[in-house]
Amino acid sequence: MKLKGLNGRLAFAIAAAALGSSFQHGYNTGVVNAPQQLIEDWISELKANRTNVPTSQSEVTLIWSVAVSIFCVGGMIGGSLVGWVADRFGRKGGLMLNNVLVLLTVVFEGSAKAAKSYEMIIFGRFLIGINSGLNAGLAPMYLAEISPVHLRGAVGTVYQLVITISILVSQILGLEQILGTVEQWPLLLCLTIVPAIFQVCTLPLCPESPKYLLLSRGKDMDAQRALTWLRGTIEVHDEMEEMRAEYESMKLIPKVTLRELFVNPALRIPLFISIMIMFAQQLSGINAVMFFSTKIFTMAQLDKNAAQNATMGVGAMNVLMTIVSLVLVEKAGRKTLLLVGFGGMFLDTALLTICLIFAETSRVAAYFSIVLVIMFVVLFATGPGSIPWFLVSELFNQSARPPATSVAIAVNWTANFIVSIGFLPLQDAIGAYVFIIFAILQAFFTIFIYKKVPETKNKTMEEISSMFRQISYQ
Repeated sequence: MKLKGLNGRLAFAIAAAALGSSFQHGYNTGVVNAPQQLIEDWISELKANRTNVPTSQSEVTLIWSVAVSIFCVGGMIGGSLVGWVADRFGRKGGLMLNNVLVLLTVVFEGSAKAAKSYEMIIFGRFLIGINSGLNAGLAPMYLAEISPVHLRGAVGTVYQLVITISILVSQILGLEQILGTVEQWPLLLCLTIVPAIFQVCTLPLCPESPKYLLLSRGKDMDAQRALTWLRGTIEVHDEMEEMRAEYESMKLIPKVTLRELFVNPALRIPLFISIMIMFAQQLSGINAVMFFSTKIFTMAQLDKNAAQNATMGVGAMNVLMTIVSLVLVEKAGRKTLLLVGFGGMFLDTALLTICLIFAETSRVAAYFSIVLVIMFVVLFATGPGSIPWFLVSELFNQSARPPATSVAIAVNWTANFIVSIGFLPLQDAIGAYVFIIFAILQAFFTIFIYKKVPETKNKTMEEISSMFRQISYQ
């Protein structure tokens, strides 16, 4: 892979934007897994002290599921605000402001135990959800707009890479030997402030997205200055000309509204593809597998510690494969990786269902299910994990990008919410057969990608837009 165009400054801007933002998304997704029992016991005791009546397990479970899933509700709200924030404050400005929510979260979650209020944890999770929803739109948008065309996919994958790393970090810190203890769990929740401090210190040193400066604000000189900084060279003439051409063609079209996205066929097709890809990512069953992994490993007769370690192994595998996809995405292309990912996950899930049914009685089936869980994560990380985040930024031109991103991110969090609320009841009702539902969905998404998703590798925004205009006239 040629790394032409990647220099120290661009790498610094990528780190400043991605580390501070997607770390919140991943860390707060994974952080509640390990200390679940500790926090549930604390809620149970707290509620009993308030009412002087012993708390039933079902009440505690309800409070806990609200605390876990309200993160997704916040994400939906944050996601739907992306377009407005990106236009109003800019990509960089929006990311900077978003850190205020992290500070508030830490205040609420950190003092919940001292204040004897589990409601404060729920409110904190809601705030960090809004923060993560905004980050999920703003960071990939900023990354897509500052990177050269031939690195756009690789840079876009960084967002998902940081998510996988931060999930792994949250799992490690949540171990009993580290912070997963009765005294330390509030600190575990508060560590989410660290990436925010990093971003507040580094991002002001980076420029705003040159595309935003020129195309949304009409500031030609500022855009050129920003681009020169990012490329580390004054030879940015061709890229500026490309942006100016996009700016001129944009002046002819009125500003894209939410209604326009659904009415105009040249925008409706890429919007439909974006929505489906976001649904595909969340309904692929990855959250269920990640959530269920410790349980699957326990079913495979691993003891509690071994099961936890195996779960860490899955997390580490996820990080490793996302790094591999970073290289592959510019070589193999987006569509190929999505097809390999979803097609492979379909076969994998079908086999996993069979193995889980026999896992109780057969050691072989139990060990096979461990292998299949790891394979599932490998396949997810090859493409379905990272590509949806930046594909939306690639399918739309500057004027349509913010509203389209809003819709796509809100859809992603809604699907995430559906899975996190619906998976456990379904699993209780039908056991291992729950994975058949995921297998059917994966098969459907594989066919959809094959038929409908275009390849955007090495294409400029203009080429991608004209491709959809042609399709819409047919």
